[in-house]
Amino acid sequence: MGGPPAAGGVSDELLAVATEAARAAGELLLERFQAGAPGAVTMKSSPTDPVSEADRAAERAIRDVLAARRPDDAVVGEEGADVAGDSGLRWVVDPLDGTVNYLYGLPAWTVTLACQRGSAETLAGVVLDPVRDELFAATGDGPAFRQAAGERHELAPPRATSLDQALVATGFAYSPERRERQGEVAVRVLGAARDLRRIGSAAMDLAWTACGRLDAFYERGLNPWDAAAGMLICARAGLEVRTLAPSDGLPAGVLAAPAAFADELEALVR
Repeated sequence: MGGPPAAGGVSDELLAVATEAARAAGELLLERFQAGAPGAVTMKSSPTDPVSEADRAAERAIRDVLAARRPDDAVVGEEGADVAGDSGLRWVVDPLDGTVNYLYGLPAWTVTLACQRGSAETLAGVVLDPVRDELFAATGDGPAFRQAAGERHELAPPRATSLDQALVATGFAYSPERRERQGEVAVRVLGAARDLRRIGSAAMDLAWTACGRLDAFYERGLNPWDAAAGMLICARAGLEVRTLAPSDGLPAGVLAAPAAFADELEALVR
């Protein structure tokens, strides 16, 4: 993931803070989700890009934990203003990845955040699925793991060895024009892979790829808070994690896949 790893003690401390913050937001979101009360909803970049009061409340909960535990760190979040820091570390925060699913009552959404040194080295990251009470996490110098029902399991699942047997996940942009181009790419992948999934949360896609529920993932146009934690978890689980350069009118993207067919998948989506 770039650069030397942080010392284990520092990484573990950052992971503990990330877990505390994610669980604070997850508890709030789950209560509203089960009650069917996300609060007021407004639109951001397009008529299909919603944000709810639940998003904003969850980010406030995360920022409260970070302010108390890591007051000198910078914070970059999807819903709130950036906070400058002087520690050299920054937190990238997505309080609710999968807002559309959340608003529709679909149980496929996550809380995700990561701590980075600069913009290239991710030191610790978590993806929390509050509905299933599953936490996926990793540090830059430790194993990726899944924690559920009080048990912790390191992520080292069997890997598909060929693209034609792989279940591949992706996501699509909010812009109709960009979706059309992404659809053309998806057709190529559908012709080569076992099948294609679009769950609606990039962080969940990456976490599920790391634990073997999916075999690979690619998507373009993600923000740092969408993918930083999931990319770290995939890398520490032993997957190839690559950056896709902008291409054919589409923005940069990420890809995570087993080494056995990462080149083949990248060629299709490149």
